[in-house]
Amino acid sequence: MVEATTRKRGRSGGGAARRAARGSAVVETARYIERNIPDLEILNEEALQIIEHNAETVLEEIGVNFVNNPGALERWRQAGAEIDGERVRIPRGLARKLCATAPSRFTQVARNPAKTVEIGGRNLVLAPVYGPPFVHDAEGGRRYATIDDFRNFVKLGQMSRWLHHSGGTVCEPTDVPVNKRHLDMLHAHMTLSDKPFMGSVTEPSRAQDSVDMCGVLFGEQFVQDNTVMTSLININSPLTFDDTMMGALEVYAANNQACIISPFIVGGAMAPVSVAGTLTQVLAEGLAGVAYSQLVRPGAPVIFGAFVTSIDMNSGAPTFGTPEAAQITYGAGQLARRLGLPFRSAGSFCGSKLPDAQAAYETANTLNNGLLAGVNFMLHACGWLEGGLVASYEKFVMDADQLGALHKMAAGVAVDESAQAMDALREVGPGGHYLGCAHTQAHFKTAFWRSELFDYKPFETWIEEGGRDTLTLASERVRKLLASYEQPSMDPATAEALDAFVAAKKASMPDSFM
Repeated sequence: MVEATTRKRGRSGGGAARRAARGSAVVETARYIERNIPDLEILNEEALQIIEHNAETVLEEIGVNFVNNPGALERWRQAGAEIDGERVRIPRGLARKLCATAPSRFTQVARNPAKTVEIGGRNLVLAPVYGPPFVHDAEGGRRYATIDDFRNFVKLGQMSRWLHHSGGTVCEPTDVPVNKRHLDMLHAHMTLSDKPFMGSVTEPSRAQDSVDMCGVLFGEQFVQDNTVMTSLININSPLTFDDTMMGALEVYAANNQACIISPFIVGGAMAPVSVAGTLTQVLAEGLAGVAYSQLVRPGAPVIFGAFVTSIDMNSGAPTFGTPEAAQITYGAGQLARRLGLPFRSAGSFCGSKLPDAQAAYETANTLNNGLLAGVNFMLHACGWLEGGLVASYEKFVMDADQLGALHKMAAGVAVDESAQAMDALREVGPGGHYLGCAHTQAHFKTAFWRSELFDYKPFETWIEEGGRDTLTLASERVRKLLASYEQPSMDPATAEALDAFVAAKKASMPDSFM
């Protein structure tokens, strides 16, 4: 947060009170976004019908692979699909019929009921970066992530007004054994934040541990009756559903917990280079994945996902914030809405190695694309750097700050009597100014969205304060937020039970870093 100017200026008691309030550790989380603006629809009806027809053709003639999963093959056989080895060919219309039992929207309950979210409809829920093995900050540079870093990011998420969700693997804590780190990550989300969170998907037994820990936190029957986790199930594009991801999906669907069924597309490598061809594959994979969740449990909550980037044909590196990725995101949103499913896509994507101008341009493009595409659940909304390899402390707070602009944009344009401002127009008249008029005085605090990070001071004041750039201001904000963090309260018996669960699970198996 930008400090007060060092110039000697008069300060009123009201100003001091406002500064004290800004320094408070209590942060009110904004309600999830409810869009009052139209979605951008890039595909006409003819194009949509062509893509839908072609996706059904892919499922029927080419098919999808469910590997190392005899149970999945048997479920598909009983549903009427043709099974050839591990290849599943789905008759035209079957997947879409199965998808019809998935809810169009669902509630994910937070342990703080005030932070419960509704996913679907016109809503947008924002969650932080997911999965990077590295972290970066201005002081320490790029390094492998640790459990301390993980906990810091959970704290920063808890302190963000504009993030609605604590997320999942906000970074990969490489100093904890692979077979045990999911326990520490879930424990951090459950105890250091009171926002909704995600479960583990790296092995089916870890998904079951996630369900069991939620049973400790919320109560076992409550978990069966309510959705308390949303977890990421990536499809191994092209057209392959591996046993690890599907095993986790089976656990979550059977226990009434939500899954994001999401193809992982790098256009030109894992999908065709054309927008229409990629959308065909995205829809085919999404239909098959959502349909399978409904074979496990009809009515299980799911989100239709589309993680899409293009590729640099010279280096092979993924690229972000590109027009083609935007077109695919918009088109996938239309397809998801036609299926009546919640939609996941977009985020603070960038390929930059630092939170610099490249990162800002690419991130701004992708965040705005997500808002206009009708995204309902935006994973990676803040903190993403270097193509998802890095979770950046500074970029986390930069992005989280900019999410406030999405809230403001999504609210749309008010035209009620106050917003019409006819009283102000009459009061000021020709040649005047509006700074002192009654309408401005009544609304100046909320009239314009304002960054809590950027520097808007005159050049002379900026120089007096050290000529700090945005990276420096973000570093200061990270330090202040972590220093002022206060852990949300939890029933001591529940906290003790969670500690005991984690300790017992860890003691039951030797460490493994494989």
